[in-house]
Amino acid sequence: MGKITGGQLVAKFANAEGIGAIFTLCGGHVMDIYNGCAEEGIKIIDVRHEQTAAHAADAWTRLTGFPGLAVVTAGPGVTDAVTGVANAFRAQVPMLLIGGQVPLNSLLKGGLQELNNVEIMKPITKFSATVFETERIPEYMAMALREAYSGRPGPSFLEIPYDVLASALEETQVRIPSGYRAKGGTRPDPGDVERAAELLDRADRPAILAGTQVWLCRAVDSLKALAEKMQIPTYLNGAARGAFAPDSKFLFSRSRSHALSRADVVIVVGTPFDFRLGYGDRIAPGAKIIQVDLDYSELCHNRSTDVPINADIGPALKDLLEAVSLRADRDVWRRELRAKENEILEKEREFLTSDEVPIHPLRLAREINDFLSDDSIFIADGGDVVTISANVIRTRKPGKWLDPGPLGTLGVGTPFAIAAKTAFPSTEVVALFGDGAFGCTGFDYDTLIRFNLPVVGIVANNAAWNQVRFLQLARYGPDRGNLASVLTPLRYDRVIEAMGGYGEQVVLPSEIRPALERAGSSGKPACVNVIVNRDVFSASTKSMSIYR
Repeated sequence: MGKITGGQLVAKFANAEGIGAIFTLCGGHVMDIYNGCAEEGIKIIDVRHEQTAAHAADAWTRLTGFPGLAVVTAGPGVTDAVTGVANAFRAQVPMLLIGGQVPLNSLLKGGLQELNNVEIMKPITKFSATVFETERIPEYMAMALREAYSGRPGPSFLEIPYDVLASALEETQVRIPSGYRAKGGTRPDPGDVERAAELLDRADRPAILAGTQVWLCRAVDSLKALAEKMQIPTYLNGAARGAFAPDSKFLFSRSRSHALSRADVVIVVGTPFDFRLGYGDRIAPGAKIIQVDLDYSELCHNRSTDVPINADIGPALKDLLEAVSLRADRDVWRRELRAKENEILEKEREFLTSDEVPIHPLRLAREINDFLSDDSIFIADGGDVVTISANVIRTRKPGKWLDPGPLGTLGVGTPFAIAAKTAFPSTEVVALFGDGAFGCTGFDYDTLIRFNLPVVGIVANNAAWNQVRFLQLARYGPDRGNLASVLTPLRYDRVIEAMGGYGEQVVLPSEIRPALERAGSSGKPACVNVIVNRDVFSASTKSMSIYR
């Protein structure tokens, strides 16, 4: 046996964990990790900004089920990655960020890029620590991932100084841990399951609201089985989108507000009572609530819960499925909700088929939905344009919808696309950007182009930060409503063409679908720049509910 460096140890552990790629922006403090990855056959996807690296690692976890790994240099490399890590923290995504540091003998001397990275990362990670000894690198990586997956999932951070990574040891001095974290899920308390089953069996107007943890825990089949057995209308958000086929008689979307205001029992599965649910106030005051969550602290947070269940979503839904009785008499309730869905759809229909110019955002959303295949991965990156499109664009399978999550971070689109196409090179990846969001990380199209990762990107270009702009117009009037919220109507398609990708601008509704087809068949990372109506706003933006 020969010598092995700290960087090689990082790569060996990553390979043993099944991590097939790292996302990075090169830096001298961490370069030995690249050497190790090359030896282990791990892809090195180097990007243009560390925020992109962190977002890509987040998406890798969501898509593959294996932990995403981002590697950044010391100081500003770590601080540039903070937004991506914070986004993963709020979205409950287990991933690992490794950051560099000055050599141990230079600590606190003012070395290049020296910063207290560990303390910066503590508030937005499950685990944040410095590795001081080369032989303990695998042990620390095991600890970091164990913490990332414990209870409420989230990111972990390891700082590894330059000399700790570069130092070489005899291979006999180190051990790559195995069996260092449990893979099974925590089962619910049987009494809680029994009480929940009793509520459901007696319910006349039950509803299910299922979120990201359903996909994270790979509990999609159990969710569908429960809805079918109990004949329960189901609403999906976050990564749970696509868990039901678009034509499922149990899947609803547009009638959510009506359902939650009328339901007598609501099962909230793997999604918090945060702003998206009005902190729990959007559920009828008299409704009985069953809440299932990985995170004990999330139970009963903002809204009292009749049956709080702290457990892995998979075992919880399986136990509940066995405990409930077969119900086939809820047709009246489902018909009421389907009628509401159709009523709202009819109000939207003229916009879904509108030929107006500038293009109505709902027409764009409908064209994108029709363009998607059964296997397409769809990425949503934007403010109002994504909000207005969310009930129209539907993925056909679970795990195919990616959005930032509750932090509402703009700029996830290109990084998520990089991760998606790296993980699944033969799968179509489609991303919808607001033009403001595209400006955040759009330059990383260069990464898509360098690694030959063809995706179809659509920029809904209204030359404004429209979610904020509406609020400003409503509060201050037209004289000050456009302050700091108006952009230049740039030709983003030409920017991508200049990089070496495919670009096309669309101004007529009839040209949307042909442009998407040409972009998809170009074999290149593509940008379709669609000019949309600046004066159309989503209902939630107009109600100002996101700021309440």
